[in-house]
Amino acid sequence: MARLILVRHARTAETGIKLSGRIKGIPLSPAGRKEAAALAEALSGVQIAGIASSPMQRCLETAEAVRSMRGPSVKSRPDIVVDERLTEVEYGDWSGKELRKLMKDPLWSTVQRQPSAMTFPNGESLRAASARAIEAIREIDARFSDDETWLCASHGDIIKAIVADALGTPLDLFQRIAIDPASITVIRYSGERPTVVRVNLSAEGAAAGLIDKPKRPSLLGRLRGEG
Repeated sequence: MARLILVRHARTAETGIKLSGRIKGIPLSPAGRKEAAALAEALSGVQIAGIASSPMQRCLETAEAVRSMRGPSVKSRPDIVVDERLTEVEYGDWSGKELRKLMKDPLWSTVQRQPSAMTFPNGESLRAASARAIEAIREIDARFSDDETWLCASHGDIIKAIVADALGTPLDLFQRIAIDPASITVIRYSGERPTVVRVNLSAEGAAAGLIDKPKRPSLLGRLRGEG
């Protein structure tokens, strides 16, 4: 299958302060726009066959920053396809609340220690959010050929769930995965298993050529005829 570049949206004025959830009309902050521009510059040399995004404004702005940095041809500047399954977790009554206050809620411990058991008050369960996002990613990825790269702009918890699935890690351990704003994570899907290539890579790291840097096959890989 193709190579997937997962991008978390750049910062908003609420990032790290409030749980924005699905509240509409939250744009990137000035700092976030700079992050998105740096991300776009870092990925400017990568040929991208398609772009998918969460419908939330912060993700669309981040995806558009990457798209607008590309060449003028239709092939080099693919349309952004919105998929509702890639959207943020529905945090219900927690949406818009300050994180420092939510940390005092007894349910916060469930989110951190046993997320598979967490359903947000009047909202969505983390298990359901994980399932819909993984379904979307695998379905979209199957549309591309093995030599193509596509990009998906989404949210921290959603990307952590996708990475956990690719690693074969239980959802209850997904809080051990760090996904920063405007970070890059790279996954390759194949018929046998996914391969997590990079996790939480900064724009600076991508600009250094880490995404496309060729890797020497391991001894085991050579014995198997890989590479």
